[in-house]
Amino acid sequence: MYTFKRSSGFTLMELMIVVAIIGILAGIAYPSYTAYVTKAKRSDAKAALLQAQIAQEKYRANNPTYGTLAQISASSTSPDGYYTIAISGTPTATAYLVTAAPLSPFADATCGTFAVNKDGKTTSASVQTTAAKVTECWGA
Repeated sequence: MYTFKRSSGFTLMELMIVVAIIGILAGIAYPSYTAYVTKAKRSDAKAALLQAQIAQEKYRANNPTYGTLAQISASSTSPDGYYTIAISGTPTATAYLVTAAPLSPFADATCGTFAVNKDGKTTSASVQTTAAKVTECWGA
């Protein structure tokens, strides 16, 4: 008499179903992950701009005009190194414009260059020209 011994393991069909499920989950998770990373990098620009604004106000409290990056002792890159910080034009006694442009290889096509003036307002130097873009990029 012959006894049938069942072998244990997975069939090819079961393995294919598991691979398909993992692929679907990865397809859903990856865009969310990249959006989260981009948002975190935008926070780097906002932090750098805030530091520059604070340094400008400290400098202006003791001088007749706002200062350049060198005068206010501000870094030319953001804290995490994703943006280049610059002061556009020549700061005056009543105005300055600080910009944060993304460094390569990070490119933010949605928000591009962040820019603020002495009032903390976004300006035309950035690509956030509509209210919806300002809300999306600045989280305001």
